[in-house]
Amino acid sequence: MSQQVPEDGTLLPLMEEFYTIQGEGYHSGKAAYFIRLGGCDVGCHWCDVKESWDASLHPLTHADQIVANAERYPGKAVVITGGEPLIYNLDYLTAELRKRGIKTFIETSGAYPLSGYWDWICLSPKKFKSPVPSIGQHAGELKVIVFNKSDFAWAESHAQLVSPDCKLYLQPEWSKSQEMIPLIIDYVKENPKWEISLQTHKFLNIP
Repeated sequence: MSQQVPEDGTLLPLMEEFYTIQGEGYHSGKAAYFIRLGGCDVGCHWCDVKESWDASLHPLTHADQIVANAERYPGKAVVITGGEPLIYNLDYLTAELRKRGIKTFIETSGAYPLSGYWDWICLSPKKFKSPVPSIGQHAGELKVIVFNKSDFAWAESHAQLVSPDCKLYLQPEWSKSQEMIPLIIDYVKENPKWEISLQTHKFLNIP
């Protein structure tokens, strides 16, 4: 899916970009410019952006243009997401953003080696393709999606892979929220190293 993308990351398959409020995790509630890259082979069956999976559906866009678009907005933070953004070399894009005083955040499953220069890394591992072991030590935030009861033990196994300072979040999968939220509440009360993340942007009806 990434064969046509230059190895230097100067062209990237851009699915969408938009200025909004971060809805999840540590930076929830803050203004941010989202850059969603096309291409993913992790294959979460509950993914709500399956149209991002096929990179060939999304136009190759010059990283300089993406940076210029982000620079127009007053919120000087960019969230790079996907798809799975680490399929691509993100060194060039993130270096150019940081030159302009824009903070760089990424949301990744960790399934590919880390590239890019980051102010914040949100690692959201998926059962369908395990994260690269080394990426955990760089994560500022571990966000585990809870789809069923077995995900609590799975979350604990990944908490062992991150640094002691990493923030730990449990987030209900949206379609299972009513079922999972009570279980997450009970779990966090018993295991207070974890916090609850909710998809507040969906409650607010914003992107």
